[in-house]
Order: sequence, then C-alpha cells, then structure tokens
Amino acid sequence: MEHQPPADDVVVQVSAAAVAAIDERSSTNDEDDAGAGDVCRARRTFSHSYKMEHRKPLDFTWLQIGVLSYQSLGIVYGDLGTSPLYVFSSVKLPNPGEDDFLGILSLILWTLTLIGLIKYTFIVLRADDHGEGGTFALYSLLRQHVNFKGSMPMPVTRLASDINLKFHSKKCKLPSKMRDFLEKSTLAQAVITYMVLCATSMVMGDGALTPAISVLSAVQGIQTRSDRITQEHVVILSVIILIILFVCERFGTSKVSFAFSPIMLLWFVFVAFIGLYNIIKYYPSVLKAWNPIYIITFFSRNKKAAWEELGAVVLCITGAEAMFADLGHFNKSSIQLAYSAIVYPSMILAYAGQAAFLIKNPSMLSTTFYSSTPEPLFWPMFIIATLAAIVASQALISASFSIIRQSIALGCFPRVTMKHTSEKYEGQVYSPEVNYFLMIVCILITIGFEGGPQIGQAFGTVVIFVMLFTTALMSVNMVIVWQWHILLVALCFGVFFSIEGIYMTSLLYKVLQGGWVPFVITAFFLSITTSWTYGRRKKNEYEAANLVDRQEFLKIVTMSSKVPGICIFCTDLMNGIPPIVRHYVRHTGSIREVTVFVTVRILPVTFVLPEERFLVDKLDHVGVYRCILQYGYMDKHNIDDDDFVVLVVASLKEIADNNDETLLLDSAFTNGTTFVFGRTILKMGTGRNRFKRFVINNLYRFLQKNFRSNMSSLKIAPGKTLQVGMHYEI
Repeated sequence: MEHQPPADDVVVQVSAAAVAAIDERSSTNDEDDAGAGDVCRARRTFSHSYKMEHRKPLDFTWLQIGVLSYQSLGIVYGDLGTSPLYVFSSVKLPNPGEDDFLGILSLILWTLTLIGLIKYTFIVLRADDHGEGGTFALYSLLRQHVNFKGSMPMPVTRLASDINLKFHSKKCKLPSKMRDFLEKSTLAQAVITYMVLCATSMVMGDGALTPAISVLSAVQGIQTRSDRITQEHVVILSVIILIILFVCERFGTSKVSFAFSPIMLLWFVFVAFIGLYNIIKYYPSVLKAWNPIYIITFFSRNKKAAWEELGAVVLCITGAEAMFADLGHFNKSSIQLAYSAIVYPSMILAYAGQAAFLIKNPSMLSTTFYSSTPEPLFWPMFIIATLAAIVASQALISASFSIIRQSIALGCFPRVTMKHTSEKYEGQVYSPEVNYFLMIVCILITIGFEGGPQIGQAFGTVVIFVMLFTTALMSVNMVIVWQWHILLVALCFGVFFSIEGIYMTSLLYKVLQGGWVPFVITAFFLSITTSWTYGRRKKNEYEAANLVDRQEFLKIVTMSSKVPGICIFCTDLMNGIPPIVRHYVRHTGSIREVTVFVTVRILPVTFVLPEERFLVDKLDHVGVYRCILQYGYMDKHNIDDDDFVVLVVASLKEIADNNDETLLLDSAFTNGTTFVFGRTILKMGTGRNRFKRFVINNLYRFLQKNFRSNMSSLKIAPGKTLQVGMHYEI
C-alpha cells in the first residue's frame, strides 16, 4: 500500500532535471517524511528529493587575506578612521586640565577596545549569513531558525523545502526555550522586526550625517590659516564638495574605488606618525591613560559635565558597524587583520597624540586635529583629510543604496530606481531618488547647524542606537543559533548593553541640541515602511478572502474561448486563484490555452541558486500551472521576458504527463506570451479606524502613485504586458 504524504506537506514531482513541482495547497514549517509508490514518476516531499550540500567556506592564503585587508581599508574603515577629525573638537568641557584629557583619552581607549576590538572584531563578525553581514543578515539568520508568524512587515511563507536551499542555515536540533518562546509570541517577533526596521532607518540617517560631519571637519582646518576665513566660508565650501560628491555617485563606486585604499592607508600612516610625534614631543607618558582610574577621576571631578561629554567620546567608534555591514565584500579574517594590525594601533596613537598635545595646549581644543599637526605637514594633511572624508562619506551613501535595495527585495519598501553600476560586483547599486534625497538632507543639516557641535550630537545618536539594536539581536542569535550558555550570553549582553546604554543616556539628554535629527529621519523612513507593508497586507488579505474557488475556476476555463499563446498572471498569492482572473475574463471573455500563475517569493537567505529558482506544478485543468520564482534578499531580479518564458516552459515540459501536453506547451510558446499585472486601488470604508483610513486612503495610495510598480523591475517589453485595474473595498 502506498504511503501518502500528509495533507499539509509540500509535494513535488521529481524529474531528471530536478525541477520541483509544488502543490498549491501546501505551505508548512515542518519536514515530514513521505513514501513513494512504484510508479513511473514518484511523488515525494521536496525536502527529500531536492537536497543539496551546504556551502563550504572558501580557504584563503595569508597573502590573499593580506590583500583583502588592504582593500578593506578604503571600503570598511573610512568612517571609523576619520573620527580623529572631530572627537576632541566636539568636547566642550570648560577649563579642562591634564587629568581631564587623560580621563577622556582613557574613555576613548577602552571604547575602541571593548566595542571595536572585542564586540565587533571577535564576536559580531561570527554572526554572518553565509558570508553576508549587517542588520538584515542577523535578522535573516534568526528567521532561518525561528518561524515568524502573524501580520508584520517582511512576511515570509515558509516551505519545508527551504531548509535544503544551499544558502539556508541548518536548523539547530537541540531544543531551545527561547526559540519556542519566539515562535509562540507574535509580540516578541514584532518587536524584533521593528527593531531591525528602526536600525536600518537610522543607518539611512547615517548616510546623510556622515558626509556632513566628515567633510565639515576636514574643511574646517583652513580656518587656522587665516582669521579672514569664517565659519560661513567653511560651510559654503563644504556644501560645494558635498554636491560634487553626490552628483558623482551616479558613476558608481567601481569608477573611483581603486583610489580608496591607498588614500586610507596614507591617512592611517599620517595620523599614526603625527600621533607618535606629539606623544614624544609633548607628553611621553600619556599612554598611562590605559589605567581606568583616570575615568573614575574624570567623573568624580566633573560629575554631570563629564557625563554630558560622553556624547563626544562615542564619536570615536563611529563606523564600527561597517565592519559587520560590509562583511560580504571581504571575509572575517581580512577585516579582523585590518582592524587589529592597522586601524586599531593607528587610532590609539592618533588619540594619544592629540591628548598629549592638548595637555600642553588646552586652549586649542576646538581645533585639535589641525592644531596638533606639525606645520610642514599641514597642507599634505589637509588634502589627505579631505580625500579621506570623501571616502568615508561615499561608503555610507553606497551602504544606504544597498539597504534600500534589500528592503525592496523583502517587500517592506516601495520600489525605487535601482541601477547596477558594476558588472563585476553585484552589490554595487545606485538609486537616483535615494541619492538626491540624502543630498538635500545632508545640505540642510550642514547649513542649518552651520557646522556646529549639534551635528556631532545627531551623529552620535545614530551610532549608539544602531549598536544597541545589534547587541540585542546578537544576544538572541547567541542563544538560538549558536546555543551559547545563558550565563555567557547574559555576561556579553550586560557588558555591551551597559556601556552603550550609558552613552545613549548622554545623547538623549541632548536631543534638543541636534539629537532629534536622526529620529526625524528614522520616523520618515518608518512611516513609508509601515504604510507600505500595511497596505500590502490588507491587499493580500482581501485577495485571500476573495479567491476564485475550484468550481468557479473550472467554469471560467470551460466557458471562455481559448486564445493561442501563454498568459502569465503575476500575483502575490502562493495559494489559490487570485480575483484578478475573474476580473480579467469578465472583460475579455477569453483565456489563453496555457495559463501560468507566477509568484515572486523573497526568502530570508542571501542567494538562491539558479537551479533552485523555480518551483512549478500543474493545477486541476489541462494547460493551467503555478510557478513560484524564488530569490534571496541579495539576488538581482534579472527577469528577461524571453529567457523567463523559455525557462518556465522547459520546467513545465519536465512535469508533462504525455506527449500531447508537451505539444500544447510548444504550440503556445510559438504563439507568444502576455504578462498580466494587477493594478489595485484600495479604499477603506468610513466604518474603520480614522488613522487606518488615513494610512490606506492617503499614504499608501500616494506611495502607489509616485513609486515604481511591480512591472518596472521586470525586463518585459511593454507590448507584452497588460495591466488590469481593480478597486478593492476593504
């Protein structure tokens, strides 16, 4: 007797080409066993018929690691490396003395060590998602081990086959109370999801604040050359440089990135040399600040004033998040080597040298960097500092493009123009809308704050909140993914969250002094994200409630006249027949001889291999099929209409029952293909909550009208598309 798979299992029809056919009824989170009868084509669960080996990490020689480390200087460490431009200058302590500067230096040294070296270099970098890093990677890694349910942004319908994707992490076999808690608690899932969205929105704010503070700090050096050069001149020159920087973004990182690493290597060499020179000349024993007793002395002497200056000290660690976010461009060993051998020692010498100089010249606190630079090196250092500031700015702007791209892929941001600026590097993209939005915000910040310390307050707020979110997500992954002992996790969480939390309290105290800027930017992007995802969810709920049932669909197929060719209905629904079919047939009175329902499915994995791209199956009637097109959140959506149809037809022929069905597919293919898209307009009735009505009827509709449609991201000729408008009353 043949053993049948459970009703809720994913069933596939196995062919020689390993083309999986997915049952439209199924969507499950468990891997169930299924047997196969003695028939010519077996029916088995997808998880058993489509297993692949998980990717093995590449082995690099020490020479290759060294080259990657050198390259990472220009991509990863621009922001962190240029922080000596503005850290001490942001300190506004009245009448500081020797112990004060030693206390500030001690805070800087221990922050670079605990946060930069221990947390990011040796702990966070371990949490990669098959080589990719960043907040989305942490979230993706977590979702591969925990089934997130409920109505929230970035929903993903899980299939049993997902665990066998090459870039999907293997689920831990050991039981976890925290995993069970997360899978049962939709509130905890929502908190984690919105934490990720807040972190990514704040990084967008970083993309506007980093160019402003970096370029301003570099250009301010010319004020030390002449009393006639005012702050207004500095602001004007900075704005000109920023405009040139943003305008040149359209040419892509690859056109100028060849110069990034040598610029940053020169920068690190110069600041380390100048720091060592200042230590020897002004205060050789300055490195005694490693003793944390100076931190205690600093706080006991200055009390509240010392606590307020933490907002300036935290700027020394700006850019540490880039070590994790840019992991996909390099590897762990190269980033660890670059930070440990070059960046960390250079920063220690640079800050120690500045502190040694200030101990003897406290009146020059506001112009620390350039005042501590030896006179013969001023102009070379000015040029290198300006170039290094541009490198730091460009890296954060490019990171903003990548974040928006990932957000679009995960369905939590409306589509904007995304242009690939490099044929060699998949991740190098450019979005004109995002670029010019950041340019406008950056210029407004530069002019509005007139290059004052408020920019530093805003910048520090962004940095510390992203670090807090990373610490929280990292701790959850430690328990669920790595399965560390709870006491060890509690120790790590307690140490890092306490340090970052103290910095946060100082920055929140200065919200009105510039710290409000990142919250405004975050609120702006969150409003777009939540409005978009809420509207899409309501649309999907309406379509799920108004599906064309089996009997109605069979009637539609049999009663409608058949037209030669293939019709591809693009729908968000993985299960059932969407209501657009009813609307389409009602107005055309016909249907193609081959109909395929296509759903693009974004998975919480980095990439999906080409051989894992398609899941196809037959529906109840001859000539009607379902196709699920799978992508990872880092994949390029490169659907070309002709190639896509060829691949779909080839996959369908693999599951054809007889020669007549194969001939039908060949005949339909030669008669052409039409892509049908739905353009829906949502309208919420007066009986619903007023705020929800405003979101649907105003915000979501505005986003629909002014952002790009689904069709714009597909390479389909306009003559092959048909857009069907529908009005949904929800």
